[in-house]
Amino acid sequence: MTPAELSWTVLSTVRRAVAADELRVAVPEKIVVQRPPRPGCGDYATNVALQLAGQAGRSAYEVAGILAARLAREPGIAQVEVAGAGFLNITLSARAYADVVRQVREQGADYGRGEGLAGEGVTVVPEPPGAVRATMVADVVNGLLRAAGAGPGSRREGLTVAEGDGDPGRLGRDAARWSLLRPPAEDPPRPGPALLAQREANPLFRVRYAHSRTRALLRNAHDLGVRVEAAARDPYRHPAETELLGLIADFPRVVETAARRRAPDRLARHLERLADAYLRFQDECPVLPKGDEKPSAVHAARVRLADATGIVLADGLHLLGISAPDHL
Repeated sequence: MTPAELSWTVLSTVRRAVAADELRVAVPEKIVVQRPPRPGCGDYATNVALQLAGQAGRSAYEVAGILAARLAREPGIAQVEVAGAGFLNITLSARAYADVVRQVREQGADYGRGEGLAGEGVTVVPEPPGAVRATMVADVVNGLLRAAGAGPGSRREGLTVAEGDGDPGRLGRDAARWSLLRPPAEDPPRPGPALLAQREANPLFRVRYAHSRTRALLRNAHDLGVRVEAAARDPYRHPAETELLGLIADFPRVVETAARRRAPDRLARHLERLADAYLRFQDECPVLPKGDEKPSAVHAARVRLADATGIVLADGLHLLGISAPDHL
């Protein structure tokens, strides 16, 4: 279940509560769910009850209680808790997580791509024309717009960014692109040799290293006889697994937000978080059998999760115009 699907589920729940006369409010056009700011607050949270409380003539806590009772019965949702003044903290089921992995592996780069920006019809152009960083950012933004469902249009929109000093071209294509796309638009880039270092302090290296590790793990799993394609309801319960799954599920929303805000840096930062979460998962969750240990369903499930992570990392890098090598 992606955040977009969960948003639709929460919206449908509000609509049914209104139809049953449990709430007397105008149904909003859209409901936002977000990853909670700290662990222990479910997988996603929404403040919809606080938004509706005034119209309903009830406290936000009461509104949240009505919605929580209905949401808890929805497929893919394991638990709903009311927190604070009326926030809804939602925990997804293991099956919902398994569906995310399956969809990513089946659909690849098309996973979760909606039509959120359909009909926007805009082409972003650099200002001033020919500016090096603005040209690159505009090109990537146009690709993000297409990925998020927008079509090319006759309306042209200028894009201005801080250009910065130095020649990123000497870093090579991939590092040069990262140096220009990773900083927010208002921050001048500072290309330097640190972007070429193959060490943990280099975020581009971490992202590409995490991707290459997922590919190596698939090769090793094959050699060890792990049945990666076996059908199963994958039991994802470890915190490192659910953190990683949440970031994978959030990827389509991040792409759409980066397109809307004309901000490729949002995508770059998400890839960093995803890579870091994968490396923690790899450390905390044994993925492959060791010694005389026989391959199990848990091993297969974790290999599938690693594969889905690699697919998303590669897709994100390609949207930035950066290569994602299988060997690093």
